[in-house]
Amino acid sequence: MGDNKRNVESDPAGSDTIAHKIYLGDLLRQQITPSALDALTLPTGSQGLDAGCGIGSHLLPLAEAVGSEGRVTGLDISPEFLARARETVENSNLLDRISLQEGNVNNLPFNDNTFDWAWSSDCVGYPVGAPQSSLKELTRVVKPGGTVAILGWSSQQVLPGYPVLEARLNARASCVIPYVKGERAEYNFLRALGWFRDAGFEETTVETFVGDVQAPLSDELRSALLMVFDMLWGELQTELTPEDRKEYQRLCLAESPDLILNLPDYYAFLTYTMFHGKVPG
Repeated sequence: MGDNKRNVESDPAGSDTIAHKIYLGDLLRQQITPSALDALTLPTGSQGLDAGCGIGSHLLPLAEAVGSEGRVTGLDISPEFLARARETVENSNLLDRISLQEGNVNNLPFNDNTFDWAWSSDCVGYPVGAPQSSLKELTRVVKPGGTVAILGWSSQQVLPGYPVLEARLNARASCVIPYVKGERAEYNFLRALGWFRDAGFEETTVETFVGDVQAPLSDELRSALLMVFDMLWGELQTELTPEDRKEYQRLCLAESPDLILNLPDYYAFLTYTMFHGKVPG
């Protein structure tokens, strides 16, 4: 993923909002979502739920996957995110396939057995919190034999040539994706096979997808990676040794002449892991 034409929607928000940060994250995920949807093989003409749809990043590819007779409902708890999602949908040619609903994934406003499948990215069980209630709700609203899939960021390597520094930064971080300090081990996203087992799912499967980033980088990809540096390690500087702090600032701050993103051969990757299974009959 270099400075090539991207397939995500135009930036729906100002440069400082949470919605904008989600948009930047979508730039890093643009290889991953199609691969994950291909692996699911959603049935043509089916009706599905995007639980925690955010700004609508996945609504269009989901609607394309189910075809002209299919329908997708996007649900989110944030009116601001839903407004952005609505803009995305209204600016597409898929308006007749997509509806939006405000609501909580822990208390879904739908009847039992409403959908043929449910999808949730960076929401259900991610990054922290007891996942049982939201997974139980998805099971309730999906028909027996239907699919429930959850997708979440699971790892990254973004400082090529500096693996020891990156490991030390991660070791001091309170959030090592997808782990957050203090969480119960069984609530870690990578333990989701157990969640699906406990919920009675059948044919549970796990797959990991890689998103690659390489130079030359567009301005937006640079912004996305700078956001990742700050999100992972920006609050650590007072905890670092003087040597590590100096190296972090040299390699990861936008104003540094040695910013690692300036390398002509820069390469990084992140992984997303998807767990999915069939609702028992």
